[in-house]
Amino acid sequence: MTEKDNIRIVPLAERPSLISRVYEINDSWPVFTPHDPVAGALLSRVPEDFPQYCVVATDGDRVVARGLGVPFNAEIDGREEMPDQGWDRVLVWAFRDRQYGHAPTAASALEISVDVDYLGRGLSYRMLAALRQAAGRQGHGTLLAPVRPTAKHLDPRVPMTEYLRRRRDDGLPADPWVRVHVKAGGTIEKVSPASMTVSGSLAQWRQWTGLPFDRDGDVDVPGALAPVHCDTAHDHAVYVEPNVWIRHGVQPHTG
Repeated sequence: MTEKDNIRIVPLAERPSLISRVYEINDSWPVFTPHDPVAGALLSRVPEDFPQYCVVATDGDRVVARGLGVPFNAEIDGREEMPDQGWDRVLVWAFRDRQYGHAPTAASALEISVDVDYLGRGLSYRMLAALRQAAGRQGHGTLLAPVRPTAKHLDPRVPMTEYLRRRRDDGLPADPWVRVHVKAGGTIEKVSPASMTVSGSLAQWRQWTGLPFDRDGDVDVPGALAPVHCDTAHDHAVYVEPNVWIRHGVQPHTG
């Protein structure tokens, strides 16, 4: 048996004892992302409230990856399947629909995080496939994903539309994570220009990043996909993250 074969991926609904453990992994999210107020308020509730849309990978007793997803209703007035406020918006819609009993019409992935010790083993492909299967088991024919390109932070000042035009010699996207989605059958649909927003005082940004934030204008922050805008007169800085909407067709198989 290979090391890869020791890793087991299941819907979180089948392993409810792991709901409280999915954040044990050592992931590589930038330091500022937990300060998105939508994430801070709602993300930790996703595994418990939507376990049938989430998946977990274990290696023995160790949790090594998580995949989170949510359902939402895209047909209510003022909504669409792929909103410009991407990640933040679908997360808010999911909990609002749960509260008011709105039947879901769409499913969206939120994140796939792999423990840094398990990167480079193809686990992200397997987690994406498991999220697609989870959506299919709930009767959905599509899994949407506001994807965060993993290499975009290396060129934060390049517009996302321009970045997505970069291709390898084989025609596949240059970005590694976008390429995983495309190779898995996903279709790049559109840019989500304001998928996540993090705002704070200049003192907060200094504390989060260790950077001075003492000049007006755009600041390049490690891990950020776009510059953070600094306004010293008004004592705040704002980060608006673009993502990429990718659509995956899945086979519904309820029952």
